[in-house]
Amino acid sequence: MVKCFEEARQYFKSFTFSEEGNTRLFPVDNNAETKIETAEINGTAIPWFINEYWTARQRQAASIHEISYRACFKAQLPRFFIELLTEQGDTVYDPFSGRGTTVIEAGLLGRRVISNDINPLSKKLTYPRLAVPSPAEVEARLEEIPYDESLKADLDLSMFYHPKTEAEIVSLKRYLDEKKRNGCEDDVDHWIRMVATNRLTGHSSGFFSVYTLPPNQAVSQESQVKINKKRKQKPGYRDTKINIMRKTMTLLKKVSSIQISLLREAAGTAIFLEKDAARTVEIPDESVSLTVTSPPFLDIVQYSKDNWLRCWFNNLDTRKIEKKITMSRTVDEWSLKMGQVFAELYRATRPGGWVAFEVGEVRNGKVRLDDHVIPLGLEAGFRCPGVVVNRQEFTKTANIWGVNNNLSGTNSNRIVLFNKG
Repeated sequence: MVKCFEEARQYFKSFTFSEEGNTRLFPVDNNAETKIETAEINGTAIPWFINEYWTARQRQAASIHEISYRACFKAQLPRFFIELLTEQGDTVYDPFSGRGTTVIEAGLLGRRVISNDINPLSKKLTYPRLAVPSPAEVEARLEEIPYDESLKADLDLSMFYHPKTEAEIVSLKRYLDEKKRNGCEDDVDHWIRMVATNRLTGHSSGFFSVYTLPPNQAVSQESQVKINKKRKQKPGYRDTKINIMRKTMTLLKKVSSIQISLLREAAGTAIFLEKDAARTVEIPDESVSLTVTSPPFLDIVQYSKDNWLRCWFNNLDTRKIEKKITMSRTVDEWSLKMGQVFAELYRATRPGGWVAFEVGEVRNGKVRLDDHVIPLGLEAGFRCPGVVVNRQEFTKTANIWGVNNNLSGTNSNRIVLFNKG
C-alpha cells in the first residue's frame, strides 16, 4: 500500500514504489515513459501524470460488470487504484455508485464495500451482483413464476413489446412485487429483478423489446413509435425466461468460484445508502481507505428520464428521483455541492487514506473540472499528489489541455488523486 504523499508522486514518475524494502512494478500497456505537465492551482504546483495506465485489453474486466448504465466508467479504472492503494479487508467507497462498478470491482478484490447513490435503482443493479446465486437456483426460480397471458401493463408499452412478452413482464413484475410486500424477496429474486431490469429494452434479440436504443437509455413511447415507423418494424415475441437465463450465464461466464466467494463475502458486510453524498452519517468517521468515484457532471445526463422504464418495473417514482439528484447547470453550483461532498469524504477517510475522483471533460472540452476539483479537495483538508490522466494512444506530442475525449482517436480519463495526511 502506498503510505504517503511523496510515494504516490514518485510512483507515477517511475511506475515503482517501495514498501518496507520491496519494490513493486505496475504494468503499463504501452511501455511509454510517463509525461508530466504541471500547472499552478491556488498557489500550489500540481502535476498531471499522463500515460496509458490501463486499457480495455489490460486485465480484462470480469463479465459480471456487463450491466448497462449511463455515464459509467470501465472497471479497469477502479481496479488500478484499488490494487495500488488498498489491501484485502480495506473499505472502498463510492458516493455516486451508479451501476456499482467500483463496488463490484472492490468485492472481486476482497475489499469491504460501501455504496451510496441517491437513485434507488443503483442498489437494485449492484447488490445482486455481490450476493450471486447459482445459475441452477435462477433457473429453478424462473420455473416457479406463474405467467398470465391476459395481463397488460398499466401504461402503453405496445410500441416496445409483443403482447405475450408484455404479459410475461407484467407477470414477473407482479410476482416480485408480491414477494417484496410479503418480506420474502431473497437473493435469487434480487438477481432476477436485476437481470430483467437490464433486459427491458435494447438493440438485439437478447432484450425483451423490439429494436430500440442501447439499454442504458430508454426512449419515450413517442420516440419509439417513430423508430418503429422508420425501421418498418413491430415488436416480436421474446421469451423472457430464456433471455434472463442467457444474460445470467453471460454475466457469470468469466467469474471464478473464488471471485464469487469474495463477492458474497463483501455482500455480507456491505453498506448500501441512498443519501445525499454530503450527508452520509451512517459511514463511521475515518473508516474508508479509498474512495473511487465519478460524480454527476453538470446537466449533461438525465438519469431518471433515461431510466423511466426501469423505474416503472421497480415501482420507483422518477419525479422524486429527479428532484433529489444533483444536476447543477453552472460550474459554480456544481462546485458548491462538490465542496460539501469533499468535506464529508474527509470526515469518512482514514488517516493515510485516498480519494480518486474521476472528472469528465464536459461541454466539448471547454470546462476542465479538474481545475475546479483540486481546490475543493485542498480546502477540505486533503493533499493532492496530482492528476492521473489515462490516455489511450498516448504520444509524446499530445497535450492534455483542452483536448476532449474521442478526439482524433484519443480517449482519456482524468482522475484527481487526494490523500489524507
